[in-house]
Amino acid sequence: MPPKRSAAASGLTAAAPGLTGAAAAVAVAVAVHLLLPALPAMTLAVLLGLLAANLPGVSGWTAGPARPGLDFAGKHLMRAGIVLLGLKVSLGDVLGLGWAALLLVTAVVLAAFAGTYGISRLFRLPPRVALLVATGFAICGASAIGAMAAVRKIRQEETVLPVALVTLCGTLAIGVLPLLARPLGLGPELFGAWTGASVHDVGQVVATAQTAGTAALAVAVVVKLTRVILLAPMVAAAGFHHRLGTAADGAKRPPVIPLFVIGFVALAALRTTGWLSPAVLDAAAALQDLLLGMALFGLGSAVRVRQLVHTGARALLAALASWLLIALLGLAAAFLMFPPA
Repeated sequence: MPPKRSAAASGLTAAAPGLTGAAAAVAVAVAVHLLLPALPAMTLAVLLGLLAANLPGVSGWTAGPARPGLDFAGKHLMRAGIVLLGLKVSLGDVLGLGWAALLLVTAVVLAAFAGTYGISRLFRLPPRVALLVATGFAICGASAIGAMAAVRKIRQEETVLPVALVTLCGTLAIGVLPLLARPLGLGPELFGAWTGASVHDVGQVVATAQTAGTAALAVAVVVKLTRVILLAPMVAAAGFHHRLGTAADGAKRPPVIPLFVIGFVALAALRTTGWLSPAVLDAAAALQDLLLGMALFGLGSAVRVRQLVHTGARALLAALASWLLIALLGLAAAFLMFPPA
């Protein structure tokens, strides 16, 4: 028993600098978000991680003493944040869209996933990176990338580029989509449906949709959370496929459905019961933001811009092409959900 305690204590000591730095970065990201609501805190957390990894004087800290804690955040805190994400999903709100809208959103997610994977492979991205990019773009950004990487046993280093791409394109949507609303003649509900169906991260959806008012925001959040619900079956299907592959080569088989996916579904079901008070939900949302923010800072801190520029040109073109595809798919679905009078 004492050696185990000693190992746990030394592991905690090694992780402390990185975890402390990640928590401080999230506090800065939230403060900036409060001053500039158009900038989502999660996007800022990734950008702060990128800065920390590439600024002289700080980069040595992220690559050295802070690395164990930052890697822990990128892996384990990401999974914990995904579990808590379930508390944002009310199945009642989602079902309120109606079956036709649910089928449309599901079709958009599947088409976006297949299309983004195909585009990524066309630009010669490695299959595992293409899978992560497709998952993040089609479902819910960095959270989906972390979930897919976990079930497919993809190394954390390989998630860095997909997270950077999904953050970049989601941030692009915040600026571009509101500018297109008036030329396209989109009313609040139609614009909200387009935003919820095509923007990647939940925070980015909120930042984009709120520019068109509360009606747009309400529709956007429900449509987006419908996409979030699809995280569970998509990741479970990928895990099952991976399990079959490992069974064929005799390797140790992973669980059919990872525990964090089960936790996500369980908390979504709990939220749907209506038993939880607004205060509890607010506290859980704050904790989820902290965990995901620390995880995203950890992932961002592993990105070296010089390497990204050298290896990421094709990936950037693939991401922009995928972003355009999903925007068009989402717009088509929005017109079908809320046809103009």
